[in-house]
Amino acid sequence: MRFKIEGLVPALLTPFDKNGAVMYDRACALAERLAGQGVAGIFPCGTTGEGMLLSVAERKKLIEELVGAVGKRIKVIAHTGTLDTASTINLTCHAMETGAAAAGVIAPGFYTYDDAALARHYKSVARAAKGFPIFLYNLPGCAKNALSPDFILSLAEGVDNIAGLKDSAGSIQNLARVLDQRPAGFRVLNGVDEYTFQAKLSGADGSVTSTANVAPELFLNVFKAVAKGNLTAARKCQKRLNEACKLFQYGKMVAYYKEGLRLRGFDPGYVRAPQRELTAGEKRAFAKDLETSGLI
Repeated sequence: MRFKIEGLVPALLTPFDKNGAVMYDRACALAERLAGQGVAGIFPCGTTGEGMLLSVAERKKLIEELVGAVGKRIKVIAHTGTLDTASTINLTCHAMETGAAAAGVIAPGFYTYDDAALARHYKSVARAAKGFPIFLYNLPGCAKNALSPDFILSLAEGVDNIAGLKDSAGSIQNLARVLDQRPAGFRVLNGVDEYTFQAKLSGADGSVTSTANVAPELFLNVFKAVAKGNLTAARKCQKRLNEACKLFQYGKMVAYYKEGLRLRGFDPGYVRAPQRELTAGEKRAFAKDLETSGLI
């Protein structure tokens, strides 16, 4: 299956109010803000979007609202992965019926699964959503179960609507191997901010990233420099991006992204428990660091 996506895809934050309720209107406003800043799509209900802290009903409503708000301007790649196959199929089919452009499916976690079990899971989801593009989502740091290059390439070649990969595993060597051996039309989105430049040079189609909620220009500058063949400028842009990643604690706490976005003029609400908000001292130190870096 051929599915075209190229460029920047922020892993969309989910705004919550003080009581932990999803603020759907703020999520749509954030998506609209990002669409105006030049992104190619959004990836809602993922790790950064606190998707695993959302109910199935909340995830469905959020995708419905986002597709209605920006689905004609940019691609909405709905994260539909869960701990079990039936719920993943439910969310994936809903995303297809709602009008999302594609779905991203993280490997089921908590238990350890071998490749046979993981293959059955992904094939079942792809079969249930026949004709709908599915992205494998490789994040063993959270999901526990890693998708090896051999596994990824096997599904890419053997299952028609497994159309791409979002790779956040942290191995540029494995990513490069997939890029070198992928079948025609199989899209690869890098999910590790710290080697955005290297992934793009290796042939990645774009990036799915948390930091782009706050500072999409850092990624777009890397992409533009690489496209122009100005590798010296691209390296400088990557260096600035790496500095920003350090300030955002490499995604250890979603609250840093939300506070960064707030400091840049957009209120994304609160995190959902058991995530925690930043302390007053953390906020002061973070604001000072962002100001020193030129991000605010």
